[in-house]
Parts: sequence; structure tokens; C-alpha cells
Amino acid sequence: MIQGIRRPILVGGLGLTAGAWLLGWMSPMAANLSEGMLWTAILMGSGWWWLKKPQRSPLDLSLPPQPLDRSGVERAIATAAAGLQQLATEGQPNSSDSNATANAITVNPDTLATLQTQLATLQASLQREQVAIALLGGAATGKTSVAQFLSQHWLPQSPQAQAVQSITELPGNWAAAGDSLANSSSEILNQADLTIFVVNGDLTDTDLAALTQLQQQHHRLLLAFSKQDQYLPDEQPLIVQQLRERVLGIVPAPDVVAIAPQPAPIKVRQHQADGTMQERMEQPAPTVEALTQRLEAALATERPALVLATTQRQTEQLTQTIRATLNQLRRDRALVPIEQAQWIAATAAFASPVPSLDLLATASVNAQLVMDLGTLYQQPLSLDQAKTIVTTLAETMMKLGFVELTSQAIAPILKSHTLTFAVGGMVQGISAAYLTRMAGLSLIEYFQAQDPRSDTGFSLKPERLSQILQTVFQANQRSAFLQSLVNQGFQRLKPLGQERMAIATPKMHP
Repeated sequence: MIQGIRRPILVGGLGLTAGAWLLGWMSPMAANLSEGMLWTAILMGSGWWWLKKPQRSPLDLSLPPQPLDRSGVERAIATAAAGLQQLATEGQPNSSDSNATANAITVNPDTLATLQTQLATLQASLQREQVAIALLGGAATGKTSVAQFLSQHWLPQSPQAQAVQSITELPGNWAAAGDSLANSSSEILNQADLTIFVVNGDLTDTDLAALTQLQQQHHRLLLAFSKQDQYLPDEQPLIVQQLRERVLGIVPAPDVVAIAPQPAPIKVRQHQADGTMQERMEQPAPTVEALTQRLEAALATERPALVLATTQRQTEQLTQTIRATLNQLRRDRALVPIEQAQWIAATAAFASPVPSLDLLATASVNAQLVMDLGTLYQQPLSLDQAKTIVTTLAETMMKLGFVELTSQAIAPILKSHTLTFAVGGMVQGISAAYLTRMAGLSLIEYFQAQDPRSDTGFSLKPERLSQILQTVFQANQRSAFLQSLVNQGFQRLKPLGQERMAIATPKMHP
């Protein structure tokens, strides 16, 4: 007999074909019906097999963190060191920079010193012997009791473990909050080599989101069901099994344990010799062996891996901090040429107003801005590339109607300035300034998203640039921002408007 055949349509079809042939041999009439019966039976049989087949739960296609090795962590530290060196270099005044205003923007020396200290700590942390343990969980889950028991009874016997620290609050929406814990709590998690996640029953969605994110950040996790004494004995293993199923793929099953570090007192009744009954409250002994055994096993076999994981996580966070600081420095400097370009574009558009504003009328201004920003973000561009970017931005603005929307938004604000509203070029000029600023801010976002580790040079993705432009445009339609821009434009373009009106007004002779 053939075992394990998993092709029901093929098997059923072969069997029914043989049956139809047999019917045809026995009766010609049956042969006429055999073909229709064959396909009907195949479909019915396949459907029955599908219904009877055990249904499997959807596959979890998310990838667990890749195993770490020392050489990989050392490369990550080297990457952070290179980023810090780049920040230190760019953060100094640049005498070759012709823009004195942008050149005056530097990195705070205290910020650099702090980052350098953190980098030195990372390089030394690979040699440490002790591991740090933290507790995390929602309110009233029993973290304090677990911390007290471990500190008083287990840590004194485990010289390789540092004092247990407890994080008392868990954000209500971890998926949105991420690492937005209090600074002290976030620092505890950042320093922890092993985190005990404490629950007092079933997992909430917040708990599961937190565990998933912590696993992705290379946290070594234990899940402790801390109040098993509040459940009946036959319920306790069911809860543990349910927890293990909920965290499958996140926390290994042996690392999901049930404990009772501070069990509730129980009432004990004792019959006396004289026939009376005496009651008293008795404090059961703590039940924490399952947790301490897992901790001891982790310290004995996983200490180097725990240190590597923590160092890798801290290195990634330091790299992100360095990158964010560098991006902020570049952004602050980039705003200077953007503001200069926007008012040059405004003056050009005001001087030669046209019925329909075309961003290409100030192409030379924007092309120079693109090249300046590319140099600032270490993405040197050719003139042809700059022209391509300017054309992409202009075409996107025209296609999506940004030009008309901008003019419609600015014109009502200018009505309060009766002197200048009569001059059509004022709307065109301020609109040109606004659109030039949107183009510059979009380029900042685009350049920041470029992989700094790439050696392939700048690569323009028009669709991505258009998406960023739409996002930036939508985020900068606030009335307060437009009012401020109009006020600035009014002060800058008012003299030109007055001059134009004086020329256009005929002189009266006595």
C-alpha cells in the first residue's frame, strides 16, 4: 500500500476512472454517464478531503533576529565609530564654506563628548563578566515581589548577575509608544542583558507587542507568570500552556514559567485535643524555583551571547543617535540656502509675473539649491542630475495641482495687505517662495533616507521623491505657517511693489 499520498485530485481521479471503465464494460448506458459522474465525483471528493484535512493556523512569516557573533558586533561598533568621526568632522566650522551663516551652525561639544564616552563604553563592554537583569511588565503584575525575592535570596548566590532593576510601568499602547518609556526605564532596558517579563495571567495585546519588539531588538526574554497561587492547581498548567502558545516564536517554551514569589496567606484549621478547632493564617513558602533555574542555566551557558546581544543593541541605538544628530546638523544648515533660494525665486517671479506660475521659470535657482543640498548631504550631483530632480519636482507640483492650491491659499491672506494685493506679482512671488521651500524640504527628507553605507553613489527614484513631496506639502499647509511666510514676503517684496505702482501711476501735472 502506498503511504502518505497527499494529492487527492490525482488519486481520486485515477480511482474513479478505473471505476468508470468497469461500469462501461458492464453496461453501455453507464458508459455514457461515466464521464459526467467522473468529474462530479472528483470535485465532491476533493471538497470532502479539504474539509476533513486538519486546518493549520496561518504561518508567521516574520523573521527572528539573526544570531550574533563577535566579529559582527565589532563591525557594528566600527560603523558607529566611523559615523561619530564624520559627525565630528562635519560639526566643525568649515572655512571653505562660502555661506557664513550655515558655517556658524556646529555640533555642541558636550554632545560629541557624550557620544564618544558611550562609544568607549561599548568597546569595553565586550570584555565584561557580569550580566544585568531587568523586570518589565504592566501595573500590579508582581514585579516588585519578584525583584525583592531575587535580590534577597538569589543574587547573593550568583556573582555573575547584577542587581535586578524593575520597570514599573508599561505604555498602554506599546506598538505606538515603542521606546517612549521614562528615561530611567528606557535606560534600564537598554542596559539589560536579560529581561524578565512579568504577567499575572493571560497576555494582553500590549504585552504581546512589547515582547515582539523586544525580541527584534535582541533582548533575551523570560516570561514569568507571577501569581499562580491565585489560581486552582488544575488551572495553573493550562495558563502556562496558553502563554507558551501565545509567545510561540518569541519566547522559547521552557522560558515560560509559573512562580509565586509572595503567595497569599492561607487559612489553616487544626483540630485540638479537646475537640475544638483552631484557625490561623499561614504564609506559604515562595515558589520561584522554575525562574531561578532558568536564570542559572542562562548565566551558565549564554553569558557571552547575552553580552554580545546587549552590545549590539546599544551599538545600533548609538548609531541611530549619531545619525539623527548628523541629520539635524545638516538640516539646520540646509535651511539657510533653502531660505535664500526661496526669496531669490520669489523676487524672480515677482519681477516677471505670469498668469500661471511655472516652477521651471526659476529652474536655475532651484538647480543650484539641489546641488548645494547634495553637497551638504555627501551626495554630490552633476548639473544634469540636478536638472532632472528640478524637472521631477516641477512636474509633480503641476500634475498634483500644488501651484494652483498654493496661489489659492496665499491670495486670501494677502487681502489684508491692500497695498500689495493689487499687484499680481505678489501672489506669484510668495507662491514661488513657498514652492521652492517645499522642494528644498522634500530634498532634505530624500537625502536623509539615502543609505550612508552605500558606495554606488546617488540614485534618483522619481516616484519616491514625488511621494515625499506630497507628504511635505500636506504637512506644511498650516495657516500659521502660511501667514508667517506671507508676512515675510510682504516685507521683502513690498518695496518692489511700491516701485512698480509708482511707475504704473501717471503723474499729475498742475
